[in-house]
Amino acid sequence: MTARGVRTNRVRVVTVPHSDYQRWLLTVTSGNVEAGEDIRYLPRHLVTDVPSDDWWLLDNERVVFNLVDEHGVQADGIAITTDPRIVEYCCGAKQRLWDMATPYADYIDSAYARQ
Repeated sequence: MTARGVRTNRVRVVTVPHSDYQRWLLTVTSGNVEAGEDIRYLPRHLVTDVPSDDWWLLDNERVVFNLVDEHGVQADGIAITTDPRIVEYCCGAKQRLWDMATPYADYIDSAYARQ
């Protein structure tokens, strides 16, 4: 995608100490970064009012939600919305979290990454 000029960026809001899954993600994220994705990390305890859902913002026009059950287990499918209020909320949250987050290259060398 980046070869076509598509920008991809992501903020991972993580609980510290990291879960096994988050530690694994830290070991494989360098491949995504090398492919052109800009990934930043933000320890959850450093920010309040974080949207609880896992979501993707596409072209600042659509929000795609990852569906999970009441236990947080992946459910089948996704939900997509173009509702202007939801899109606006997610655009604001993305910018706020992005500005607070640490680039992967810096985060991987931080004390947080070793927890």
